[in-house]
Amino acid sequence: MKSQLLKEIVLPLVFFLAVCPSAKAFWVWTPETNKWVNPKYAVKETPEDQLAEVRKLLGAARYDDAIRESRKLLEHYPKSREAAEAQYLIAESHFQQGDLLQAFKDFQVVVEKYPFNERSSEIVRRQFEIGNLLLEGQYKRNKIVNTIVGGDYDVIEIFRTVIRNAPYGEYAAPAQYKIGLYLQEKGMYQEARDEFEKTMNDYPQNQWAEAAEYQIALSDAKRSAGPQYNQAVTRAAVDEFKDFVEENPQAELSDDARVEIQRLREKEAENMFLIAEFYEKQRQYDAARIYYSSIIDQYPNTPRVPQALEKVRELSQKR
Repeated sequence: MKSQLLKEIVLPLVFFLAVCPSAKAFWVWTPETNKWVNPKYAVKETPEDQLAEVRKLLGAARYDDAIRESRKLLEHYPKSREAAEAQYLIAESHFQQGDLLQAFKDFQVVVEKYPFNERSSEIVRRQFEIGNLLLEGQYKRNKIVNTIVGGDYDVIEIFRTVIRNAPYGEYAAPAQYKIGLYLQEKGMYQEARDEFEKTMNDYPQNQWAEAAEYQIALSDAKRSAGPQYNQAVTRAAVDEFKDFVEENPQAELSDDARVEIQRLREKEAENMFLIAEFYEKQRQYDAARIYYSSIIDQYPNTPRVPQALEKVRELSQKR
């Protein structure tokens, strides 16, 4: 009986291995288990050994292999102490490959599935870094990065997740601030303003609150695009920039605020000049002269002043 079994099973296997050299590379006889195993799908005998294999592959920049071996650990040793680290290394492998959104999601799995893991602060730092990389991609209009982002929602959600994961951590305030920056870059100035106000209200003692105050004024300045826009917004922006300069005279952003104040005042003067021209065309010369004179009185350091002076002289002669 045994002889017959040898002929029917073992001998064909030996023949197969002899004529198919590639098969030898995939199947190995293990005396411990008394079985033929495929090393590609085999798992190490302990979770510690399996994790060591993952780290070795990650160190060699073999990221796909590291991900595969990490998943083996999660499948075979799901309740081991090493499971959280394996999930973290999956995320890290995706990060190193440049798959930022997938890395973010995998890092979040560690937070939610292993809440007491030792990597919590490092994960928040990594997620904030991912948000920054995607945000910089928006600024640079990098088409590849924009494709990775997958939509407006993702960048905002990443920063909101950073805040939820560590609401009192060092990255919470800058994450809140950068939500405002992202919306501002998208031209959503009122929404951006709301997020900057939240930065000031939630983190009043943080350095980011000072920057948020400046950005609130800048958002209002951007809202008042074009000389014929409702000048109430422009005036509000000027007042906000002035308040910022008074409160932070030595701040680096105060120089930028002064530049913005001058730019906005020039725009106000431009708007007033257009109104004066309108009255002049309607032959309402007294009204036109009032507006030209107001430019001279209220905006003495703007480019429209010489023209306004000339117009006042012309209209005085017409009177």
